[in-house]
Amino acid sequence: MIRRILNSVVESTSQSVESSGFPHPFTKQETVPFSWLTTRAPCFPIKAENVTILTKPEQFYNILLKHCQYAKDRVTLASLYIGNGSLEKKLVETLKTNKEFIANRLKINILLDYTRGSRYENNSRTVLLPLVKQSDNCTVSLYHTPVLRGILKKYTPDRWNELYGLQHMKLYIFDDTLIISGANLSNDYFTNRQDRYIVIKDKRLSDFYSGLVHRVQKFSLKMNKDNQLSLNTDWKLLPYQGNKYEFIEKSADIVEQYMIENIQENAHKQDGFDTWMFPMVQMGQLGIEQDAQITDKILADAPPNGKLKIATGYFNLTDQFTNTIISKSKAQCDILMAHPKANGFFGAQGVAGGIPYAYSLIARTFKQNCKKAGQEHRIRLFEYLRDGWTYHGKGLWYYPPNQDSPCLSLVGSPNFGERSVKKDLESQMVIITENQDLRNLLNEECSKLFKQSLPAETDRKVPLWVHTFVLMFRSYF
Repeated sequence: MIRRILNSVVESTSQSVESSGFPHPFTKQETVPFSWLTTRAPCFPIKAENVTILTKPEQFYNILLKHCQYAKDRVTLASLYIGNGSLEKKLVETLKTNKEFIANRLKINILLDYTRGSRYENNSRTVLLPLVKQSDNCTVSLYHTPVLRGILKKYTPDRWNELYGLQHMKLYIFDDTLIISGANLSNDYFTNRQDRYIVIKDKRLSDFYSGLVHRVQKFSLKMNKDNQLSLNTDWKLLPYQGNKYEFIEKSADIVEQYMIENIQENAHKQDGFDTWMFPMVQMGQLGIEQDAQITDKILADAPPNGKLKIATGYFNLTDQFTNTIISKSKAQCDILMAHPKANGFFGAQGVAGGIPYAYSLIARTFKQNCKKAGQEHRIRLFEYLRDGWTYHGKGLWYYPPNQDSPCLSLVGSPNFGERSVKKDLESQMVIITENQDLRNLLNEECSKLFKQSLPAETDRKVPLWVHTFVLMFRSYF
């Protein structure tokens, strides 16, 4: 089975690189231990000068707007949803008036989640409909989880139906430029919702991610000019009717075969490159666990005197990640999460208003587990708090022993939690660099986020009903 190959991760790097036989491009003592990655994920060598790290939401929006205006050949956008405010509509209008799109030379492919993109009457689909009506060169697809079907699909109301699984990848490609992020395409993410945004100019990497989005579009629903949804012409399986397991198996085969083909094409030794990108995918409902396996190994292998900096907008680590960080990792570990006031659900009506306190409760349990294991000196929790802002950043930075800048970072859509691993479609990328300038920039990015934080307050009062809520529904958020 292809799935076994993709999901397998080398158990140990205790052997020397020479005896383990991993071909790799690395030349530095701190990067050589990651040689195993070259057999577990596609590898794209690039030059660090082609990487830009953005740190502000307005920078993210402005670069999106610029590329929407000047893209010549392709625009590929994958997001949870696109909002319906003025900033979002300006992006769509800019694409509509793009000269190459008007001339039918620019192809636009957009992948969103079905449930989130269809929520309410004025939704992502209605915002994007003018693009679809204008040209056949625009394709809008909506991924529908195979879990939402039958009685669940018929009776679960909007918003609640998003609990069962989502398209959560955040990939924005314009010609040969990739922007990988955790940010969605909506107003808050352009103004006062902090996230991460890495811009990479590289044709092969952009080709890869465009191809990945196209593969997911194959088994997603396609929107027509009347805002109706249908299957693609070469796909016969509905995600919400018929044989669920056949849909899962054939969908997974499409993604896995694509990943395997790209891994087999890895070029390990190329002169002139100092940075390497390793794309990963996590699609738990389809049986694809590559990202979680690789992430777990990076955590487990972190050595004494090294440092791990981890960020998540929603602190709900899986049991596996929790066990690895507490019991296997030897590095100093600082974890950044959203303060309840910086959580996007803070102040919400009904059950949603308790979600920020649910994360506080989970953090309390995690801290207690650290103390029981005698690891509270090594593992610290921080909360992002900034007046008027919410926090959505996620990722990881690895600092080699006794060094003050990271040589590895993870960036993308996963939050290292139950949803990310088990329910949603996710993509994250490992960045490994031997370029000191880029390492310094990664360190600055990480430091800016942690400077907006305080030591986590895990003893705050949590409503009693939230305890029950976490016990019953932890895997859904």
